[in-house]
Amino acid sequence: MPEPRLTADIWVSAYLARLRVMDIPAFVVARGDSTAGAVLVKLNTLDGQAVAFNRSFDLMSGDRVWVTLADGAEVDVDASIAKQRSFDSDLWVIEVEDRQGRHLLDQPGLT
Repeated sequence: MPEPRLTADIWVSAYLARLRVMDIPAFVVARGDSTAGAVLVKLNTLDGQAVAFNRSFDLMSGDRVWVTLADGAEVDVDASIAKQRSFDSDLWVIEVEDRQGRHLLDQPGLT
C-alpha cells in the first residue's frame, strides 16, 4: 500500500514552521494548488546567487528526492522558475533566504 502523501499546503506550512524554528527567513512567492500542487524551493544566499530545488521521483529507489532545477546567478534562477510557472500554474514557490545556504530539505521528514 502506498504511503499517504501530505497535501501541498500542509507540507508548505510545516516546512515554513521548521525554517522559523531555525531562524531562517522564508516566504511563499507563489501559491499553487492546495491539494496536489508541486513545490519548488528557491534558496537565495543574498549574494546574487541562488539555487532552485524541486522534488523528483528516483527510479532506482522509488523515493521522492530533492534535485537541483537551476543554480547560479539569481536572475537566471528566477528565469528558470518563471518558465516552470508558465506551464504549471499549480506550482508552489517558496523562497528561503540564508547566507549560509541552509534550506533543511536534506532533513528527515521533508522529502
